[in-house]
Amino acid sequence: MRYPWRMKIVDPSTGVAYDEVAEDSLADITRKAAAARATQPDWAGRSAGARIDVIRRFRQLVIERKEALARVLSREVGKPIAQARNELGAVPARIEFFLDNVQRACSDETVLREETLEERIGWEPLGVVANISAWNYPWFVGSNVFVPALLTGNTVLYKPSEFATLTGVSIANLLHEAGVPKDVFIPVLGGGDAGAALIEAGIHAVCFTGSYATGRKIAEAASKHLLKVQLELGGKDPTYVTDDVVVDTTVASLADGAFYNSGQSCCSVERIYVHERVYDAFVERFVKEVAGFKVGDPSDEGTYIGPLTRPAQLDVLERQVADAKAKGARVLLGGKRMARPGNYFEPTVVADASNAMELMRDESFGPVIGIARVKDDAEALRLMNDTAYGLTAGVYCREQDRAATVLSQVHAGSAYWNCCDRVSPRLPWSGRGHSGLGTTLSILGIRAFVQPKAWHLRKA
Repeated sequence: MRYPWRMKIVDPSTGVAYDEVAEDSLADITRKAAAARATQPDWAGRSAGARIDVIRRFRQLVIERKEALARVLSREVGKPIAQARNELGAVPARIEFFLDNVQRACSDETVLREETLEERIGWEPLGVVANISAWNYPWFVGSNVFVPALLTGNTVLYKPSEFATLTGVSIANLLHEAGVPKDVFIPVLGGGDAGAALIEAGIHAVCFTGSYATGRKIAEAASKHLLKVQLELGGKDPTYVTDDVVVDTTVASLADGAFYNSGQSCCSVERIYVHERVYDAFVERFVKEVAGFKVGDPSDEGTYIGPLTRPAQLDVLERQVADAKAKGARVLLGGKRMARPGNYFEPTVVADASNAMELMRDESFGPVIGIARVKDDAEALRLMNDTAYGLTAGVYCREQDRAATVLSQVHAGSAYWNCCDRVSPRLPWSGRGHSGLGTTLSILGIRAFVQPKAWHLRKA
């Protein structure tokens, strides 16, 4: 672990630090993990109804404090305030899904009943869950893990991203105010060193959201302890636009899917393949749509694109654009960082892209999109699957059967027809390849935090 134990909170719209917090030392993390282990049996021993009541109070507090929480989030990560409110506004519905379904998901199931013998499947909590969370949607991503983990009787060591520390502290404070004991949900503050220390602290499972590179390091470290690992990693999410679409409505949907939250989402549209018959019309309309997005201060109600949360990503985007230009692409809009304070990058549209370009292969995580021309469905499918990632994929066309034919062959955990950048609590969220391991959301995402016990019951 590094010294000193203070971490600055920097406003990405200005590059200026406006707060600081105490960073946990190795000794702090060891102590917190021991407390979580000691408290877990008591938390698991409470009735499911008691745990549900506590999380229901947390849900209500999120509703009541929405505006203040959105402003903390907006300033800390640079998310436009309207989009920060959207995130906070949608969290209660996700929590409600878990509240409504946790008992059904974890009920004992009798699979055999004879005169003297019964066989039953029961479910028990994993124990102590380390939740190493993300900065781009800290409320969404975090609650997908810690809510079902708490409801099923686990204790949680919650490490928010160092870029969303104050939001992580807000989450912890609200949970404690709602009645979750402080040793049941424990925030761990710090950067990568803190996350690495958690793996060695005597936990039972680790859930991480972030990049493939970091996820792989976590999986390798966790393997030494045979920890359960859940990894929600990146994506290079493709969409195919067929020749029979209504161009205007398709453009509006995909531009939003690519540039919402400044493109900083694992399921943002990152590659668009357009049928050659509509390619020129699509590209022309797409550039006009993106040119209308307002870039500005995230506290401004009208801002649609704010700064990037991490300054290092500006270099990544500039490198991808330069590589695309060198390989024959046309930059029709944007293409460089903006001449203003903060981590701003121009909304960028790159046409005539190809899978030989970094822009179409490596995760961008910013307001940049590559568009490629394809001759038919077969070529689109081949190019969509030409990636190590497998998170989401979409098809825009009029016929559902045509879309289903393509999407059934795409290597992705989520498939979209005439929509994109969408997540539902009722559906499993999972990745393939470099996009991760395990599942959040849906009934499967609740059962991710319990382990089965086989009961063999014979009457004497």
